[in-house]
Amino acid sequence: MTLAALIILLAFAVYSLFSKSISRSVITLPILFTALGLALSQTLQASLPAGVIYEGKKILAEVTLVLVLFSDASHVRFGKLATEWTLPARMLVIGLPLTIALGTVVAYWLHPASGWAMALFTAAVLTPTDAALGQTVVTSAKVPAHLSQTINIESGLNDGLALPFVLLGAILASTTGAAQTQGLALEALQQVILGPLTGIAVGWLAARAMDWAKSCDTMDQAAGAVVFLCTAFTAFFLAGLVGGNGFIAAFVAGMVFGNTYRHNSHTIGTFMDGEGQLLTMAAFIMFGAFLLPLGLAYATPGTVLLSLLFLTLVRMLPIFLSLVGTGLLLREKLFLGWFGPRGIASILFTLLMIDQFDFPKEEAFLATVSLTIGLSILLHGLTANPLSDRIGKPPH
Repeated sequence: MTLAALIILLAFAVYSLFSKSISRSVITLPILFTALGLALSQTLQASLPAGVIYEGKKILAEVTLVLVLFSDASHVRFGKLATEWTLPARMLVIGLPLTIALGTVVAYWLHPASGWAMALFTAAVLTPTDAALGQTVVTSAKVPAHLSQTINIESGLNDGLALPFVLLGAILASTTGAAQTQGLALEALQQVILGPLTGIAVGWLAARAMDWAKSCDTMDQAAGAVVFLCTAFTAFFLAGLVGGNGFIAAFVAGMVFGNTYRHNSHTIGTFMDGEGQLLTMAAFIMFGAFLLPLGLAYATPGTVLLSLLFLTLVRMLPIFLSLVGTGLLLREKLFLGWFGPRGIASILFTLLMIDQFDFPKEEAFLATVSLTIGLSILLHGLTANPLSDRIGKPPH
């Protein structure tokens, strides 16, 4: 275990030293650290108690997702969003339900023995996208702003909007959840309403407090990062206390904070980007070490085919349909459809729901989720830089 820990720390340091060079290649952070986790899988599983592994996976996934959502959202500007809100709105309001519906049909078609409820649950878990896997696309100056903003906003909000479908599918598919269907609609409504309201309140108050401290010269520059960090997790935990979705709250709080804070936040943003990257490295090591091996062990031709369909047809067709009439070029619609990488949100939903419910055909579900995320890490990672370079060039 000591040797494994040293290898992981060395990998963190080496990646950081060559991060700019690596970012110009087709190799991405998720690819590298998932591969490292897979290589260390047997060592880590043998040296850590099962309870520590399980709880550690959930905590790491939650912390990483909250911080990445908040930090990414803090870069979204309302001025640009006011003129470009139609694209993410269409993808969320039209594309997301169509993706879940088509995914349910495809999952049932390939695994009819699991039933319609399990198909719905699988589709809902694999619908949220993760900007961490397509970070190159979101941050590249070569990608037009209206496309990168759309991908960032969609990935920030779709996990919370998919949650009601995840809960419904889990309860219907579970062998222990039949009695829990009462009140589901109210719970889902609370999640998507109280989450954003909490985020707005926390983000605004934190930004105003930091503005006051900065104006009165009571706060060190570096200490602002601590407030930034506390704001993200305050939004998350407070939303949970009032019945809202903590991940939506963290994303909305980040947007409100970034647009309300009047002083220079460059130092804070740099610090948080570094912290977020460290957690993302750890999260993908965790995926490679503890979840991907399950996917490979339970893989069948059916689960591999379903995973590929979730990354292509099931994602791209609904997004393409949702963007009809927007005036986007064909290649821009395909670009937005393709860059729907699956990652930390799907991992977290899987861990939380398996902990709470008992499911039939659980091995096939775990294989599908793990393989979809694993293939997404590889395929979206390898295509991020080449397609980002091409999408910014004028069409011939």
